Amino acid sequence: MIRSALLATIGLAIATPAFAATQAILVGNLVPDATTDPTGPAVILVEDGRIKAIAKGSANPFQADTVVDLSTKTVVPGLIDLHVHLTGDPGGDFRDEAVDPDEWGVVMGVKNAALTVKAGFTTVREAGSAQNTAFMLRRGTAEGKIAGPRIVAAGPALSIVGGHGDVSGFRKDVLAALDGGYTCTGPLECAEKVRKASRLGADVIKITATGGVLSQQGRGLEAHFTAEEMTSIANTAHSLGLRVMAHAHGARGIEAASAAGIDTIDHGTFADEAALKVMKAKGTALVPTLMALEGVRERLGKGIYTPTVEVKARQAVETAGSQVTRAKKMGVTVAFGTDAGVFDHGKNAGEFALMVRAGMTNKEALASATTVAAEELGMENEIGKIAVGYSADMIAVAANPLDDIRTLEKVDWVMVRGRIID
Repeated sequence: MIRSALLATIGLAIATPAFAATQAILVGNLVPDATTDPTGPAVILVEDGRIKAIAKGSANPFQADTVVDLSTKTVVPGLIDLHVHLTGDPGGDFRDEAVDPDEWGVVMGVKNAALTVKAGFTTVREAGSAQNTAFMLRRGTAEGKIAGPRIVAAGPALSIVGGHGDVSGFRKDVLAALDGGYTCTGPLECAEKVRKASRLGADVIKITATGGVLSQQGRGLEAHFTAEEMTSIANTAHSLGLRVMAHAHGARGIEAASAAGIDTIDHGTFADEAALKVMKAKGTALVPTLMALEGVRERLGKGIYTPTVEVKARQAVETAGSQVTRAKKMGVTVAFGTDAGVFDHGKNAGEFALMVRAGMTNKEALASATTVAAEELGMENEIGKIAVGYSADMIAVAANPLDDIRTLEKVDWVMVRGRIID
């Protein structure tokens, strides 16, 4: 394999196409789109970070500055994870946020962005962070300063006062110091906070539509915002060209968020037929994050969680996967997301096997992390396929994942935006 001469080393090496304006990728077996069968050997020409041409067969017809030999590998589109938290790791104490400065999140994010892209995820939706940490990671990966995926970043999540996403568990003066300014009450204030998030750089609006499993409130997992508040958030975001993702566990909270026009329901743990019926009618996608509950399951009964969290965690784990089974049966779109950060970063691909166990086919599971996820980001003409004009985001694995989805758990080679991750 011949690669470009320059390597920038930050955690993982990035081979940038700075000197190699064109790259020819020799592919043993190409899966250009999750909806199609493998097309056999191919040669992909990459220029300035985009796919310039694709030739069938093993003969290389292109005069390229660099040739990458993947003739023994299956190449598929780069994977997309719609729910990650790059700036944190699992198992930390909730009081850490009162001790660690926001800048520490960038340090953690550099580490986790590298782990994530090495695992084959070339685009992620960062689902909540301190004000600027994810935005700095977004810039760093976009400019090739650090190894990592394309990042679609939410920044701080909007929440109700005292709800999931608001700081809790501290004395009043500490709460005031930690307040990020993204709680809101009433439609007008919620619209204002959406505009604030947009002004400060959010690519997507994240809200906590229901209680949360890992937050310190013990008041259940149902709806937090009122219907009027969520409608205001959705309408304001859409008027600004932004989509809205909702952390949502309880069925009535899921139903209310979907009815309000929220674009994706993330987790959807207790989604029932009534909630899924509204999701189907409104075109709201489910992002089930099953790996998160596997991470929670591993920590139950070990004194890691507070008693309040332990009760909610057991409730959530007991029903894990049933939302996917019901959603598929009712024709609700299921898109890929993991909640990495609740479990170890870099293990994102474990979600595929859990989705298949819940009733999805290998092809449906792969599509959920490529074409379907790209559509949920509004980037279906940019990522999710290996096609002429698309960003050069692709990965190589040992075998066809449409035959064995767990093949995606061990990625041998990654290119994102035309940069090879070494």
